[in-house]
Amino acid sequence: MAQRKQRWVWGNIVDVISKDIYPGCLKIRDGYIQKIYRLGNRPYLGRYIIPGFIDAHVHIESSLLVPSEFARIAVRHGTIAAVSDPHEIANVLGVDGVYYMIENGKQVPFKFYFGAPCCVPATCFETSGAVIGIPEMEELLSNDDILSMSEVMNYPGVIYKDPDIWAKINLAHSRGKIIDGHAPLLRGKDLQTYFEAGITTDHESVSLDEALEKIDCGMKILIREGSAAKNFEELAGLIDLYPDLVMFCSDDKHPDDLVKGHINDLVRRSVERGLDLMNVLRAASLNPVRHYGLDIGLLQRGDPADFLIVNNLKEFKIIAAFIKGQPVARCDKSLIESVPFDTPNNFGVTEHIRPEDLAVLAEGPCIQAIGVMDGQIVTDCMKAATKEVEGYAVPDVENDVLKIAVVNRYSKASPTVGFVTGFGLDEGAIASSVSHDSHNLVAVGTSDKAIADVLNLIIDNRGGMAAVDGSGSRMVIPLPVAGIMSHRDGLTVAEQYAALDAMSKKMGATLQAPYMTLSFMSLLVIPHLKIGDIGLFDGDTFSFTGLFVEKEA
Repeated sequence: MAQRKQRWVWGNIVDVISKDIYPGCLKIRDGYIQKIYRLGNRPYLGRYIIPGFIDAHVHIESSLLVPSEFARIAVRHGTIAAVSDPHEIANVLGVDGVYYMIENGKQVPFKFYFGAPCCVPATCFETSGAVIGIPEMEELLSNDDILSMSEVMNYPGVIYKDPDIWAKINLAHSRGKIIDGHAPLLRGKDLQTYFEAGITTDHESVSLDEALEKIDCGMKILIREGSAAKNFEELAGLIDLYPDLVMFCSDDKHPDDLVKGHINDLVRRSVERGLDLMNVLRAASLNPVRHYGLDIGLLQRGDPADFLIVNNLKEFKIIAAFIKGQPVARCDKSLIESVPFDTPNNFGVTEHIRPEDLAVLAEGPCIQAIGVMDGQIVTDCMKAATKEVEGYAVPDVENDVLKIAVVNRYSKASPTVGFVTGFGLDEGAIASSVSHDSHNLVAVGTSDKAIADVLNLIIDNRGGMAAVDGSGSRMVIPLPVAGIMSHRDGLTVAEQYAALDAMSKKMGATLQAPYMTLSFMSLLVIPHLKIGDIGLFDGDTFSFTGLFVEKEA
């Protein structure tokens, strides 16, 4: 008879359910808490045992890492679980991409909970590598490895009764699956219609008023702090106002930021603001467990032994992290080993882009330019005077009006070209094949030659992120897994990304995360002005729009 594995853990136990802190001892056997011994009523100086942190909504792919490598970094910060939407890889590889994420995640001791992406492609106004229709959704929602139906990005389809999205919603309800939301700036009657479809959460609120209206409708709010979209400062007050209705999420986090911190940063910042400790810890653990029905322990007898040991309840430095009784991190060192994985891809473009492919005839006195806002993924629709040279509209670098190009990566097609303001580049160009949500190629630059050069770096590597400066120096991070994830370990990718980010800022980029912001320029379901591989897109009217406009009277 095999010997049962047993472990004893001492410390101040933080019980977020009873809102109590006391010195105690956990008796752990075979990955579960068999018994809890209370050793007094007053905490003593020393380490604290708290529930593990949960990212309630994340696209793992945005870390540029496969799930197993994401887990190795996340556990260092006390994240033991993630509710993940594999929407990005699904747009490239379809259902096979979803299964790739599930199977890779199973190779490591981390609790991944994947949803079924319901908007692939996100709209019919762009080219994706795959389509997830009703048959594919039925297959995914019938799979026991699928927790939920991931964010319903096609909110106009919900409001105006699009039969496809409603069929998917009804299918999720029939399978008893939670449905997550995506409702940027949605208010009033349209918001009520969206909520009444049975959509339970939103992570797109950018103001307190917007979040409060969604809570009034009955939705739960995920406070998001990613690499591009940072909403914590605006929404943190909800933690004490509605302690049972908020959760933390990162949504999209690039590797250099992930190495620095994760949900632990939001916990620490919340406590620094004077918010109630138990409310904060509940947002990071209890609330997502209850909302999604996760099989994650909360320091109760009979629970899986999922917990953290931290130095105190202010800094939350991770002494150790445990998942089902197994230590997965100690003192900022991951104990999860790398595992081998395949590199599936879908990359059809082989021919190089020429500078003349990016030329735009000047057809009006003014252009509509995408107005980037640092720390947000919503954009403005700006009007700028057309800078004309020999009959062509060209970048106005002095006024930060740069050219942006999107190239269909799945089949041969002419680039779509527009203009953008807010990147701040003084020279060269940057590009990426991580371009939400269809992951076509996107580039921003100061000249047609620089944009062509940087796009060709991506093409030669069948996916990646790249920069070319004014002297022709270049740097690229290859992303061979679906053109959106690396084949390297997390620390190496983080170092590569930090170097690329530094190069872009040396070229003049003023954004906190220029590559993360770049990746959202084609996300057509986010207001106000975006650009896809087919054309310039008005996110308010959900229709294509022209590049050139008349001067205002």
